[in-house]
Amino acid sequence: MRWLRCALWPAGLAFGVAAEWIGLPQFIAFDAAAGFALLFGGLVVWSRRPRSRAGPIMAAAGLAWFLGTLWAPAVFLHRGPLAHLLISYPSGRLSSRLERVAVGAAYVYAATDSVAGNGYATIVFAVGLVVLSVRRYLAVTGPQRRARLASVAAAAAFGLVLLLGAVARLADVGAGSVMLLGYDLTVCLIAIGLSADLLWGRWAQAAVTGLVVDLGEPAAGGVLGDRLARALGDPTLVVGYWLPEQGRYVDEAGRTVRLPAGDARRAVTPIEEDGRRVAVLVHDPAVLDDPALLSAVGSAARLVVSNARLQAEVGARVGELEASRRRIVEASDEQRRRLERELRDGAERRLAHVAELLADCGEPLAEVRVGVDAARAELREFARGMHPAMLAERGLQASVGELAGRSPIPVEVAVPAGRFPPAIEAAAYFVCAESLTNVAKHASASQARIRIAHEHGRLTVVVADDGMGGADPSRSSGLRGLCDRIEALGGSLAVDSPPGSGTRVMAALPCD
Repeated sequence: MRWLRCALWPAGLAFGVAAEWIGLPQFIAFDAAAGFALLFGGLVVWSRRPRSRAGPIMAAAGLAWFLGTLWAPAVFLHRGPLAHLLISYPSGRLSSRLERVAVGAAYVYAATDSVAGNGYATIVFAVGLVVLSVRRYLAVTGPQRRARLASVAAAAAFGLVLLLGAVARLADVGAGSVMLLGYDLTVCLIAIGLSADLLWGRWAQAAVTGLVVDLGEPAAGGVLGDRLARALGDPTLVVGYWLPEQGRYVDEAGRTVRLPAGDARRAVTPIEEDGRRVAVLVHDPAVLDDPALLSAVGSAARLVVSNARLQAEVGARVGELEASRRRIVEASDEQRRRLERELRDGAERRLAHVAELLADCGEPLAEVRVGVDAARAELREFARGMHPAMLAERGLQASVGELAGRSPIPVEVAVPAGRFPPAIEAAAYFVCAESLTNVAKHASASQARIRIAHEHGRLTVVVADDGMGGADPSRSSGLRGLCDRIEALGGSLAVDSPPGSGTRVMAALPCD
C-alpha cells in the first residue's frame, strides 16, 4: 500500500486544487484548508501508523470533501467517512455490530443528497454520532479511554455545528453564510486536532507508563497477559511463551497458543531476547500500531518474561533442594535401620551367647554374667534409639504404644492403625520419643497424652503433658534436630509451653 500513499500526495493535491478552482465555493480559503487538512493529515497518519485505519479513513474524507466542492450532489459525502473516523477512533476499526450498522447508515445518509439536506435527518445523524462516540468512550478504561477522548470532543463539536445548522435551516433564520463558515472551520480544526493526537498524543506514553506501573506492582496481581490487556485496553490480547524443546507457544496455563494465519483482525508481535524467541503477543492490530509503544511494550514484556523464567528456575532449585533434604532424611533413616539390625543380629547375639556360656560356668562368674546382661540391655536400648525394630515391622501404632509403655509416667495414647510412608512414620515416632524423654527429665508431670491423626492429607502429632511448662525449644538439640527433619519432609513443628501450664509439642507432616 506504500505506492498508493505515495501516489495520493500529488494526485490529492491536484484534485483539491482543481476542485477549488472549478467549484469556487463561497469561502474558498477555508474550504480548501478543511479539505487539505483532512487529506494530508490522513496521509501523514497513514504513513506514520500504517496499521491504523484512521489515516486512510481521514484521507477518504478529504477526497470526498473535494468531490463535494466539485460536484454539488456529493456535497455531503464527506460526512460518511468523517463519522466513520469519529466512531472508530483511534484504530479505525469498529468493535460491535451496532457500530457497523451505524457507520453503514452514516454512509447512506451522506451519499443521499436529499436525506443529508433534510434538517430532521441531520439532527438524528448529529445526535447519533455524539451518542455512539460517548458510548465507545465509556466502553473502555485506561489508555484506550484517554485515546478516545479526542474523538468524543471532535464528535461533540461536529454534532453541535450540524445541529445548529439544521435548526437554522428549519427555522429559516437566514444564517447560512455564518453556519457555512463555522462548519468549514470546525471540520478543519477536527482534522488538525485528530492528526496531531494520532501523531503526538500523550495517550500512547500514558499506556506505557500504566503498563510499567502495573507490571512493577506486585499487588496488582494477575498473569502477564491479563496485565498487558488491562494496560493496553485490549481484552483479547494473548501472551504465548515459546517452548523450544516442544516447538510451540503456550499460555500461562500451559495450553497451546495457535498463531492466527491470514486474519487481518489479529496481529502477532514476537518478543525476542538476544536474538532468541521468548514469547509472542497476539492482539488487535491497532493496539500496538505506534512504533514507540510497540518498542516499550516489547521491552517491558521481555523483562517480565525473564523475571518469570527466573522465578521458575528458582522454584525448580527450591524443589530440588527440598527433594535433596528429603532424600537425606530417608537415607539417614535407612542407615539407622541398618545399624539397628547389625547391632541386634551381631553384637547383641554374640553377647547373648557369651551370657549362655557364663551361665554354664556356675557361681564364680555370676557377677560377670550380670555385667554382660546389663551390657545387653544397654545395647538393646541403644539399638532401639537408633531405629526401633517394631516401627519397621509393625508400624506406628505398635511402636508408639511400646514407647508409652516404657515411660515412667502414665501416657494416654491414640494412634490410628495402618501404615504410612517410612520417613513419615519415623519422624512421627521420634517426635513422640523426644517429647516423652523431655517430659520424664524436665517437666515434673504426672501424666502425658499422645494424639496422632491422619486427615486432609496430613499426619498430625500432638504430645502434651501437665507439667511445669516453660520449655525453651531453642535450648533442646533434640527438638532442633526434629524440626530440621520435619521441615525437610515438608512439615512443621511447634512447641507451646507457657509457664505452669504444661507443654504441647505439635507436628504436622504431609501424608497423602
